[in-house]
Amino acid sequence: MVRILLACSAGMSTSLLVSKMKEAAESKGMDAEIWAVAQDKAFVDMERADVLLIGPQMRFMKRKYEEKAKDSGIPVDTIDPVSYGRVDGKAVLEKALDLIKK
Repeated sequence: MVRILLACSAGMSTSLLVSKMKEAAESKGMDAEIWAVAQDKAFVDMERADVLLIGPQMRFMKRKYEEKAKDSGIPVDTIDPVSYGRVDGKAVLEKALDLIKK
């Protein structure tokens, strides 16, 4: 199972993106747990995730998440603003999977 965590300012703006990512994962026949949380809760939830993607509006926090992720080796990156704006679940899922493979 792949576990993908998304973090955003309040944990709500990514809910539609999570739904689209789940649809994309199902269409690939993947077993995936994809969820979104507010920025502070991400520090706790990232311990059970395979990758953390943060909303573009939070890119200023990327370094803090990367420092927290050092011990566990969880990849952290910002969601592409275009994919985020278009709610392109397939593109964001592909990015997450690429990060996990690295």
